[in-house]
Amino acid sequence: MIIGVPKEIKNNENRVGMTPSGVAEIVKRGHTVYIQHTAGINSGFPDAAYTAVGAQILPTMEEVYAIAEMIVKVKEPIAPEYKLIRKGQLLFTYFHFASDKELTLAMIENGSVCLAYETVEKADHSLPLLIPMSEVAGRMATQEGARFLERPQGGKGILLGGVPGVKPAKVLILGGGIVGSNAAQMAAGMGRRNYRRHKFGTIALFKRNSASQCKDSLRFGITPENGIADRRLGDRICPHTGR
Repeated sequence: MIIGVPKEIKNNENRVGMTPSGVAEIVKRGHTVYIQHTAGINSGFPDAAYTAVGAQILPTMEEVYAIAEMIVKVKEPIAPEYKLIRKGQLLFTYFHFASDKELTLAMIENGSVCLAYETVEKADHSLPLLIPMSEVAGRMATQEGARFLERPQGGKGILLGGVPGVKPAKVLILGGGIVGSNAAQMAAGMGRRNYRRHKFGTIALFKRNSASQCKDSLRFGITPENGIADRRLGDRICPHTGR
């Protein structure tokens, strides 16, 4: 198969669809891979890293789309890419069609075959291609939450981990999935008291040294506990949008 990896052009998207190690595995199995010039540069992968493992470099996005049977991306195509996608061409990327009518109609019109990362399931119905994104989201949620507790950002002026003589902040995490677990792990590492509400209504108070060790586990609703937290984080996914 001829596989193309264009450079991401969505605003602030610096990732690349395939790393050099991924390309090496694909080439080893007899496929041909074309990478757009500087597609991986913002992720720390220069063109030379791709050519070293057997990829070929093309100068423009248009040329990558024209030659490839399958396009591998990170984010959904945006308007300038719609006209480049042809009937029967396979696109492998995140799509989130439910929240983007324009994208959905454009893909129907061009007749492409769209395989969305977020719909790939294992036999146990887990979503392996969403897990890494959820891990990042959970950790970033705590990191960004800590920033917005600062006075210059309009917060209460609370340091998440506290200092000697000052108690650390309290974090309430709604949901005990991948996002919630990683948010708790990050918060625990920053030294705060952490309350997490699991899927079935359990709130766990974690020790400061580990998000995986529960000091106590109580069963009660969210509302009474909202007042105890300086920072609240949620990890629920919307079944209609996939986000």
